[in-house]
Amino acid sequence: MDNNFQAYEEAAEMLKALAHPVRLCIARGLLKHGPCNVSYMQDCLEIPQSTVSQHLQKLRTNGIVKAERHRHEIHYTIENERVRQLILTLFGEESS
Repeated sequence: MDNNFQAYEEAAEMLKALAHPVRLCIARGLLKHGPCNVSYMQDCLEIPQSTVSQHLQKLRTNGIVKAERHRHEIHYTIENERVRQLILTLFGEESS
């Protein structure tokens, strides 16, 4: 048995953060379309901006996405390479 239980805890937290259809959709969308702002995601997902922001906060807290300010907008990108590979595998896509 592996003694590095913390690695399992970290992986479980990452999976919990992704284990919501909207968050999974956000992460996949960021991989497919590159950096996006909340307004763009809101239009694509057809859900309120506050809901998108809540999901993004969960993803940020877990180190899955990062936010970068571009003038008056904040653009989000995938921060975590393991998440990138996981999503590509889940949806049978190739790395670009």
